[in-house]
Amino acid sequence: MKIHIIGAGPGAADLITLRGYRLIQEADVVLYADSLVNEELMTDVKPSAEVVKTAGMHLEEMVEMMVNRLQEGKKVVRVHTGDPAVYGAIMEQIGLLKNAGVEIEIVPGVSSVFASAAELQAELTIPDLTQTVILTRAEGRTPVPEFEQLKDLAKHHCTISLFLSATLTKKVVKELMDAGWSKETPVAVVYKATWPDQKIVRSTLEHLDEDMKKNGIRKQAMILAGWALDPSIHEKDYRSKLYDKEFTHGYRRGVKS
Repeated sequence: MKIHIIGAGPGAADLITLRGYRLIQEADVVLYADSLVNEELMTDVKPSAEVVKTAGMHLEEMVEMMVNRLQEGKKVVRVHTGDPAVYGAIMEQIGLLKNAGVEIEIVPGVSSVFASAAELQAELTIPDLTQTVILTRAEGRTPVPEFEQLKDLAKHHCTISLFLSATLTKKVVKELMDAGWSKETPVAVVYKATWPDQKIVRSTLEHLDEDMKKNGIRKQAMILAGWALDPSIHEKDYRSKLYDKEFTHGYRRGVKS
């Protein structure tokens, strides 16, 4: 028995991978996170396919259904938003599925962090400015490990991508400022990246909470913070060695000025 766990991408139906799309088309049973995954992806399932919305189901209920359908000899896929590897809650499913003798294959998807960067036309790793991106979330009802507190991570002063933190912006601002971030630090918020009702808010650390409230954003938002998000960054002289005419590498010999 084998199940495919598929990353559906950030929202737009055509941002799923070809492999993921093909598997959905071939499946006898499709379970999908209907609160986050675009329903357009379900329009091309087989006419005979069973399509199951899972937003109202708990873990054991979902896994029991998957295992039962697999035992009936059906081809089953489980569709998650974004990329399953980032806040996908897949390990708990995999553990129970493996205990039931199910083989797992995961199909990656476009994460909302990279979809948001694309919509912002941003490069998150700017030469001589920042070469590191931290993907994390603010601590809310679900705790974060002791050594991953936001104020500690922020001491690296690199680009920070915050998932699941739209209701915790006051906490975000305080922890970043406690880590020595300037109140003028650029912040960009992308609500529902690549969906038709996408909204982009550019702000600074000082005005982040106010600007998010003003725009009514309290869920499904990616918060990107750091100087790589400066809207005028392209006007500044941060350049990589990759295309530097004086830089020699395996495919090109540098030319001195």
